[in-house]
Amino acid sequence: MTTLEGRTALITGAGRGLGREHAIMFADLGANVVVNDNGAGSDGSGDDAGPAAEVVREIKARGGEATAHVGSVSDWNTAKEMVDLAVDTYGKLDILVNNAGILRDRMLVNMSEAEFDSVIDVHLKGHFCPSRHAAAYWRDMAKAGTPVDAAIINTSSGSGLRGNPGQTNYAAAKAGIAIMTVIHARELERYGVRVNAIAPIARTRLTEATPGLGDRINADGTSGFDKWSPENISPLVAWLALAGNKVSGQVFGVFGGHIGWQQGWVEQEAHDLDRQWQVHEIAEALAHIPAGPPEFSGVAS
Repeated sequence: MTTLEGRTALITGAGRGLGREHAIMFADLGANVVVNDNGAGSDGSGDDAGPAAEVVREIKARGGEATAHVGSVSDWNTAKEMVDLAVDTYGKLDILVNNAGILRDRMLVNMSEAEFDSVIDVHLKGHFCPSRHAAAYWRDMAKAGTPVDAAIINTSSGSGLRGNPGQTNYAAAKAGIAIMTVIHARELERYGVRVNAIAPIARTRLTEATPGLGDRINADGTSGFDKWSPENISPLVAWLALAGNKVSGQVFGVFGGHIGWQQGWVEQEAHDLDRQWQVHEIAEALAHIPAGPPEFSGVAS
């Protein structure tokens, strides 16, 4: 039977949406869960301890073990605090799921500095800070001779992998998270830490207004498998967190019953000379390259 028994997970943004589903599934599989959430709105405004506390109550009512942490993932000291809370409460930390995020969509010509900074802060820095403190904890364990079998699961997006108009801030952060995943996997392998990312599509507060994602019934009017339910994302996250899993440095697209292994920025063709190119030669060599930008395929998570 697949189990996370005996493992401790810190899940950020776990008060609602994808994070809530991750926390519940992890606890059902036997993990001790630190439920981090600052209770902010979908645009990052406000704070509320209620969502994290509610998820902890739900987990405990199901027979699981969880504790709440309320605080910002992008605050350096608070990120260390949540890692320390996991270790102090459960004796160790095995899994970090970076999930917290916000949206402040705007076309480039209308986006304010604050709208750009806030989204980059929560997503990109909000992945960096918990990862940095968790990585230091695992490095110290490894150097002390304690075996480490740890996992970080990051949250990227189709918008970050392929680009979505109106999301300069969000897509840039999510693209950064994808490549940060690859870098951290290479750096932390020596300490027994695996790092992967998911690019999910699901119905959450951030996407419910997206055409189609708010629908809970099929196009023909029948009910059935709800492919946009956020709970469909969690099994892959749990699998990536399993002890003994060897997969690392990868990005997976996931929605409904679909899992897709992603690879990006692969050179499509090459043109080589044994001397410097002349400008007119480049025009001829690349004449067949499409003049317009590629179409976006995917939905922001």
